[in-house]
Amino acid sequence: MEAGLGDYRSPSKKEDEVKGPSGQAATGPMRTQHGSPAPSYDDEPIVGEVTDLELKKKGEAAFHRLGWKRLTVVLIVEAIALGSLSLPSVFATLGMVAGVILSLGMGLIAMYTSYVVGQVKLKYPHISHYTDAGRLMFGKFGYEVISVMFCLQLIFTTGSHVLTGKIMWGNLTEDGTCSIVFGIVSAIILFLLAIPPSFAEVAILGYIDFVSIIVAILITIIATGVRANNADGGLAAVNWSAMPKDNLTLAEAFIAIANIVFAYSFALCQFSFMDEMHTPSDFPKSVLALGTIEIVIYTCTGAIIYAFVGKDVASPALLSAGPLISKIAFGVAMPVIFISGSINTTVVARYIHGRIFSNSVIKYINTPMGWITWLVLIAIVTVVAWVVAEAIPFFGDLLAICSSLFVSGFSFYFPAIMWFMFIKEGSWYEKKNLPLSLLNILCFLIGVIVLGLGTYSSIWDIMDRYANGSVKDPFSCAPVT
Repeated sequence: MEAGLGDYRSPSKKEDEVKGPSGQAATGPMRTQHGSPAPSYDDEPIVGEVTDLELKKKGEAAFHRLGWKRLTVVLIVEAIALGSLSLPSVFATLGMVAGVILSLGMGLIAMYTSYVVGQVKLKYPHISHYTDAGRLMFGKFGYEVISVMFCLQLIFTTGSHVLTGKIMWGNLTEDGTCSIVFGIVSAIILFLLAIPPSFAEVAILGYIDFVSIIVAILITIIATGVRANNADGGLAAVNWSAMPKDNLTLAEAFIAIANIVFAYSFALCQFSFMDEMHTPSDFPKSVLALGTIEIVIYTCTGAIIYAFVGKDVASPALLSAGPLISKIAFGVAMPVIFISGSINTTVVARYIHGRIFSNSVIKYINTPMGWITWLVLIAIVTVVAWVVAEAIPFFGDLLAICSSLFVSGFSFYFPAIMWFMFIKEGSWYEKKNLPLSLLNILCFLIGVIVLGLGTYSSIWDIMDRYANGSVKDPFSCAPVT
């Protein structure tokens, strides 16, 4: 199997012990990283000489520092970001009852499928990224197809953060300059934050990220609540509904559902993150903690802001707080917009970099060539993400198309397939297996339905928006709304 960057297993005995001139076992490779003969083991060490094995050991140490608490933080950074900003508008489409039910239900199912992903990682420790699981399921073809899906999902998600950055800068400056400039500025910030290659380093930023999104949500909730209370008729006059919006179309419904799916997309990066854990068996604690936090934040955010604003709630929701407060909320949310966005760049770049340099110490990014190739790669990923943000300049549809094409698989139907192939013991209809078999069949069906109808709905809505002129042309200076 081709090794991903996270595939940092300890050197084998054969690699680790080499016979020295005296015939005794000596630790270290026979040649240096530059190809010259290694010094005799009886000689004094050469000052400043660094061997490939030493670089490898340092690289392994740098990429195995995650405990379950830091894993939770990293998952929060990757998960609780843009999804929470889209949910109030989802509630406005589906109505309060369906919104709450789907937010809770999808969250619980995502927790379960994430648990399945963790079980597969423990059973097959060599899996470094979701793409390796694709090889287990479907061979070389599966590896390549899921590799493309994995990379595109992460790049599209980074693109959605570029787009949110454009909206933020436009809001803060009242569209004081060309929106393309705002996109470029956002892309540069995302590039700079993606430079640290270790997820343990990202976890440190994650504490800032988490506080950022919570405070921004609270500001938005308080501001919209005060505005609703002070308006004519008070809170009782807000035009929210328990039922779906009038004349709801199939496309609108599935775009809303796909936005909920996007909010629970953390299984995508779980293999990658668990590969850096020093005790991978602790992962259930992270899944339980993250899932609970997500369900509470998403459901409360969607329901409360929708109840305070009504059917005209904007997406992202920070735009509904009023001109001044939305500026404050976007300023507070700046870390989550860029830190959460940059981690997607880091994950996809780590995968590509590790695949290209699977048999070289360059993959550990602790040599000059390692850093040069790393910086070039994250620059390329960031540029592609910027192009995506310019080509699909509307927030809800961009999240929906990501969810429908990619998250539907990574969070729903792929884990269900993995359970049947690798976790289940015995026949699926045996008494001990039947409840989980039915649950995994449900997960598979949800994923396939979102894939089909969600993709159709997203593409139809994008084409319709361009056809009726309700959105600006791509790569233009017009404000993003």
